[in-house]
Amino acid sequence: MAGRNARIGLGLFIVYAACYAAFVFVSAFAPDWMDVKPVAGLNLAILSGFGLIVLALVLALIYGVMADRGPRDLANGREGASR
Repeated sequence: MAGRNARIGLGLFIVYAACYAAFVFVSAFAPDWMDVKPVAGLNLAILSGFGLIVLALVLALIYGVMADRGPRDLANGREGASR
């Protein structure tokens, strides 16, 4: 079970790291893009920064749900770990 949870965590970390790397690369190599104001006068830097925070919370929730389900629970279609 610990190995399965570690794989789930690593996969979600890779998703977040890729999104964060994209944010850093755009900030470093195309800073003019970050000045674009697509919504309500907020620039893309602010929006993408908040987006990264929200993404981290969503990924944490996904991990919490997926890590709580045991392999037998997934196979039987039951939610939550059998205790």
